[in-house]
Amino acid sequence: MELAIIGLGKMGLNMATRLAHGGHRVVGYARTAESVQEAIKNGAEGASSLEDAIGKLNAPRIVWVMVPSGKVTDDTISQLAGMLNKGDIVIDGGNSNYKDSVRHAEELAAKEIEFVDCGTSGGIWGLTEGYSLMIGGKVEVVEKLRPIFETLAPTADKGWGRVGPHGAGHYTKMIHNGIEYGMMQAFAEGFSLLKAKKEFGLDLAQISEIWQHGSVVRSWLLDLAANALKEDAKLEDIKPWVADSGEGRWTVFESIDLDVPAPIITLALQMRFASRDAENFSARMLSALRNQFGGHAIKKA
Repeated sequence: MELAIIGLGKMGLNMATRLAHGGHRVVGYARTAESVQEAIKNGAEGASSLEDAIGKLNAPRIVWVMVPSGKVTDDTISQLAGMLNKGDIVIDGGNSNYKDSVRHAEELAAKEIEFVDCGTSGGIWGLTEGYSLMIGGKVEVVEKLRPIFETLAPTADKGWGRVGPHGAGHYTKMIHNGIEYGMMQAFAEGFSLLKAKKEFGLDLAQISEIWQHGSVVRSWLLDLAANALKEDAKLEDIKPWVADSGEGRWTVFESIDLDVPAPIITLALQMRFASRDAENFSARMLSALRNQFGGHAIKKA
């Protein structure tokens, strides 16, 4: 099959490469010429503009959007709506809010352009290991795109599937990322406890390797933790500042809207916020209050 990939960040570039190596014709476009040149080196064709990318495709055209969620995705899909025709397909493979995806489907449907939302997991490892694809859209449209999904997935019959109508793919990916927050936080806390038991002199890298075989907590996240600890057992070169992509927040909002308790995911998100508080005013206030009511000592900055 042939398609254009719009957005050649790390994941977009790796997806273009995997598809090109899998026998598909891929036209790649990004705002930076360097990214386009990298895609060309890896087997894709390059485009100098969005219009150029669309113009290089035969009808019906398939366009995979891999740009940041929010305004950038909105603007890109809006531009595509003015360039594409009846029967063309837009796939949003980024981390869009599922509500935006429902809206995008409706906007494109008014012009008889098909839309598919594809929650994509795999990060930088997807090129070699394949991607987990959670897909929302019409059954017949997803089926038409099967060769693309089979190439991107770990195997043709595993790691991908249509999970529901428009919006369902990104909703599923949102919850996936919320679960990921909780799992990552659990590993972070567990290794912190191991590190804190100074009298045992525990080797965290060794323990992570032991857990990789036979343990009930063995997982890909544990494998990645082991990789990190091999490179720097004390993680001294890493600043304790943790970002969030937005999907953890949306998962927490959804738990509130649906009256479904999600305390672990919520607290994991809050811990990310705590990591960014260099001032930590709340801790200062707690110390001040202990001093006020009990005369407890205060450590001066």
